[in-house]
Amino acid sequence: MNYSRFQCLAGTLVMSFLLTSCGGDEGSPRDVNPAAPPEAAVVGPDSFLLFPNPQQQADGSLQTTTTAYANAYHAAIDPLNDRDTFVKWKAKNFFDTGTGTQVEVVFGDTRDLGYGRRMTARQNVDGTLAFFVENYLVRLGPDYAYSPLNLNAAVVRDARWFIGINAIEFSPGPAGGVSFPKFYNFSSTTGLRQTSVDLDGRGAKAMPGPCITCHGGRGDPLTPPDVAGNQLFNLVQNSASQARGDVQAHLQAFSVDTFGFSTTPGLTRADQEAVLKMMNKWILCSYPLQGAAAGAEDACRRAATANEWVGTAAQIVKQAYGGNGMPNATFSDTFVPTGWSSVGQTSLYQTAVVPACRTCHILRGTQNQTDLDFDTFAKFQSFAERIKHHVLDLGNMPLAKIVFDSFWASGGPNLLANFLTAQGQTSRDGAGAVLMPGRPVTSLLDRVVKQGATTLSAASTRFATTYAWTVVSGPNGAVPPTNVTLTNATSAQPTFTATADGAFVVQLIVASGATQSTAAQATIQVNNALAIAPTAIRFSDIKTILQTPGACTTCHTTGGVPLPPLFYTNYDRSGDGLVNATDDLWFYTEVRGRINFTDPGASALLRKPSGSHHAGGLQTNFDATLPPGNAGRASYDLFVNWIMNNAPQ
Repeated sequence: MNYSRFQCLAGTLVMSFLLTSCGGDEGSPRDVNPAAPPEAAVVGPDSFLLFPNPQQQADGSLQTTTTAYANAYHAAIDPLNDRDTFVKWKAKNFFDTGTGTQVEVVFGDTRDLGYGRRMTARQNVDGTLAFFVENYLVRLGPDYAYSPLNLNAAVVRDARWFIGINAIEFSPGPAGGVSFPKFYNFSSTTGLRQTSVDLDGRGAKAMPGPCITCHGGRGDPLTPPDVAGNQLFNLVQNSASQARGDVQAHLQAFSVDTFGFSTTPGLTRADQEAVLKMMNKWILCSYPLQGAAAGAEDACRRAATANEWVGTAAQIVKQAYGGNGMPNATFSDTFVPTGWSSVGQTSLYQTAVVPACRTCHILRGTQNQTDLDFDTFAKFQSFAERIKHHVLDLGNMPLAKIVFDSFWASGGPNLLANFLTAQGQTSRDGAGAVLMPGRPVTSLLDRVVKQGATTLSAASTRFATTYAWTVVSGPNGAVPPTNVTLTNATSAQPTFTATADGAFVVQLIVASGATQSTAAQATIQVNNALAIAPTAIRFSDIKTILQTPGACTTCHTTGGVPLPPLFYTNYDRSGDGLVNATDDLWFYTEVRGRINFTDPGASALLRKPSGSHHAGGLQTNFDATLPPGNAGRASYDLFVNWIMNNAPQ
């Protein structure tokens, strides 16, 4: 909904009230908050700040949105609860002491979350960093949105619009070692650490997900209960810290060009530019360095470990201040990588990628797999099918609500649609308009099954309320098909029953009211000679394929080159000193976490070994370009059947 006219009128009234009701007090925020407007009614996509794979469990719950996930995270980074209140967190990070360097800035976050932000930052004498932000939001309607009123509320610290405190700490884990970012949220009224946070008016989501989705973090599943009965955060094997809770997130540099600033003396952009540059230098210090330091500002950066992220974020912040040495006093982000400018794609990069994609993507990937940083047009091009899927179909990217709205109100969608069309992706409707998320969409996976009953699935369907399945052809293209029945054909999970071998084509059309999806088709290859019936596949069968000599464990093992985030070999995963069935359960849980049950075709367990953005390339018997049932994709077909049967252990 467009509230611009309402804001114009209400802004004058609220501004007057803001400035006359606060007095001159700029001390601690008051503890009185007005009643918040209701959460926005959901129309269309509503998966902002949620991992594309939210780790759906057998009971249908999304693990990354649960309190258990937040509790496991806090237990990993703060096992003694030394930081369970804002006061304690500040003390642990030495705020308001005589050592180190402490600064404060006030600005409006116009691009990402919309808040007026009062940020206090510290660099301690040991090089650790800490930032906390008082967030202010003047809500004139149900949606969160940026308004100068938010900035002015932060300037005067109007407690009526003070909605919470975000905090980030860059420091070693509980056992010491290499520093990594840790994310906290504290209540604006009680100061207590919170297990969930609502950053966009679309409902609370569990920590640390809303933070690390845009800070490059991983959304791995929790482990099974350990000997003490606690589920633990996953250990990322190629992390430099080797600490649970290190989700491979990174600090975001401050894109000063996108901030709103006050005209209040001391808080103008000119007044704060030097402090913001200092803070950006601190953040640069948190980025691991590959190779020799190029400027004095790199001296504080530790050497990157094998296969660790060394993305383009450092290059971007340095270029914004004039390159090596960072000679410029004023931040100016005009950076266009040569991998874009040299192929004539500067406009697409600046209009679509920079405002809608770059912030999150530059913090993702590893040295071995840098595709996700979109540093070149070729990398972006290689994700064309996924970009269409996430941006135009699912609408879960851009990942933040304000960024999403800004993107769709800009020229970005048109340029993106032109790009996608050139890559062979359908991106416009019959009238030439760019396809927008919210329309019914669906997709299907090809299957290889035995004769008898097989349950089909519409798990990848979005924005639909009705289903229409049909079997459109049988073996040798026979129409109408014979030797097959389809029951419950208007449900999300119909039963396909074949009494003869051969290739059958099934079709699904979903709808929401009168709006129908494009028809999705899949080939069901019936082969009664299959060695393992689809419903009989267990994790032991998957494990055998993963551990086939010369396959996945060439890299996915201790000492692998390059070192991967996950190991597929047998080892003491649970840490109890034994390698036994308990470790096999932990192994199963890790592998299950590579399945996206909300969008099975997007599962890393299918896409990686079949060669999609996989530095090791295509694995034997995973060639998904071959027709189902072909021996060259036998392992892929087995993985699909296991997944579509809910991946039993």
